[in-house]
Amino acid sequence: MKGLENKNFIPNLSFDCVIFGFNGKLLKILILEYQNTGLYALPGGFVETNQSLDDAVKQGVKDRTGLDNVFLDQFYIFGEVDRADPAYMKRLLVANNDDTEENSWMLERFLTVGYYALINYEEVTPEPDHYSDSIGWYSVDELPQLMMDHNKIVEKALQVLRNNLSEKLIGMNLLPQKFTMKQLQMVFEAVLDQKLRRTTFQRKMLSLDILERHEKLFQGKAHKAPYLYSFK
Repeated sequence: MKGLENKNFIPNLSFDCVIFGFNGKLLKILILEYQNTGLYALPGGFVETNQSLDDAVKQGVKDRTGLDNVFLDQFYIFGEVDRADPAYMKRLLVANNDDTEENSWMLERFLTVGYYALINYEEVTPEPDHYSDSIGWYSVDELPQLMMDHNKIVEKALQVLRNNLSEKLIGMNLLPQKFTMKQLQMVFEAVLDQKLRRTTFQRKMLSLDILERHEKLFQGKAHKAPYLYSFK
C-alpha cells in the first residue's frame, strides 16, 4: 500500500474482506497485524476512480492470498457515523513514518463495503500489506479484538454465509470436483459451528436438487464405499 497519497481514490469509500479459510475440518479467518501498533484488522483497501469496486476487491484479495478467480460475495455496507475512528489511521501513519498531511484523506469518515470469500487456507501463503507486521489465519472462535467495527463485520459475514450456505457453495472452489457426502457435511458443520445428523443432512442436500451422484469411492470394504457427488 505504498504511495497511497499518489493515487486517485474515490473519496470516503473503502472495502473490507472477510476471507474464510477451510481445510476440510477447521474454519479460520485471515487477519492482519499492523506494525508497531498492536492493532488487528481485516484485509481491505480503497477504490481508484477508474476502477470498478469488484475489480478493486479482487485485486486486494489476490495481493493478500495470491489467488485469482476467488468466489467473492458482497454482503453489506457499513455506514455508522462513528465506525471510522481517525485515531486508528493516525497511529498507522505515524508508526510507518508516513506524512499525516499528505495522507489526511485516510483520517476522514469512510463507508465500507463488506465482501466475504471462502477458500482452502492450506493452498494459500498470505502476504501482509505495506502497513502490516504479519498476516495469519485465526480460528473463528479465537479472533483477537479487531480495530474499528471489524468484529461486527465478521459477525455479519458469518450470519450471511450461514443463511446462504447451500446456495453459495456451488460457486466456491472449496471442495474437490467430486466429493463425498461426509466431506460436504464437514463444510456445513464447520461454518454453522454445530454437529449435524448424517441422515437428516443427506436428505436435505438431495432435496435441494443441486447434486449429481457419481460412482462409489472404493477405499476399504466395497459394501461401505460412499458415493461421490458433484454440484450440478
